[in-house]
Amino acid sequence: MAQLNGSPATPDELQALALTNYGHFTTMRVEDRRVRGLSLHLERLVTDCRELFGTELDPHRVRDLIRCALGHERGAVIVRVTVIVRVTVFDPQLEIGSPAARAEPHILVTTRTAGAGPPAPMSVQTAVYARDLPSVKHVGLFGLLHHRRSAQINGFDDVLFTSGSGFVSEGATWNIAFFDGERVIWPDEPVLPGVTMRLLKDLHGSSVDVPVNLTDVPRMQAAFATNASVGVRPISAIDGVRMPPDHRLFKILRKEYEELPLEGI
Repeated sequence: MAQLNGSPATPDELQALALTNYGHFTTMRVEDRRVRGLSLHLERLVTDCRELFGTELDPHRVRDLIRCALGHERGAVIVRVTVIVRVTVFDPQLEIGSPAARAEPHILVTTRTAGAGPPAPMSVQTAVYARDLPSVKHVGLFGLLHHRRSAQINGFDDVLFTSGSGFVSEGATWNIAFFDGERVIWPDEPVLPGVTMRLLKDLHGSSVDVPVNLTDVPRMQAAFATNASVGVRPISAIDGVRMPPDHRLFKILRKEYEELPLEGI
């Protein structure tokens, strides 16, 4: 299902998104038409629209369009009460030669089935890489997917990015945190401020932002990935360093995260 401004999207309307690839988005897990951190997702869309297009996005309209997309799922949402909704903001009239032209962003809402149960632990391979404009959740995903593909070809599940000097930043589509036995440590590097990361930080007074070098990893007791689709996902290996996939921390974090109040769309 793909709706543009509340109506079924046509191939012609999506051409600019595919060929020009300029825009931003957020992805949220919708449970019975409610979302953890919905206000943060809307805040992200408004802020990123201002950054990329220099225009103000109406969050109330975004909510209306999400409700519209869910309503057109014709019973599927009743059967599978949890879905992943992606809201993408882009300008179908934007041309590569004139990206500074006055923008009129449109809102694309897509839905897909959410995975059932907690996600399996994953192994990650590190790669030196920094996303363009990391503070914005933009649609420029080539570099992320290229490195993810390379990691999977090499037998890993995903990729973890580092600076040239070995400082850990983030995953391809997720944030990472470590546990040193006392504190939940979030790498102090330029990263996309994920909604799930922000929610978990608010839950824990013991959370800190500290630089984490690859040389620090063997001393960590656990590591995990976070995003809105999976919540908390254990990391079982970083390059050749094995990590416990069943640390007691994961059960605690998942319970606290799942108990967070959901906001109605």
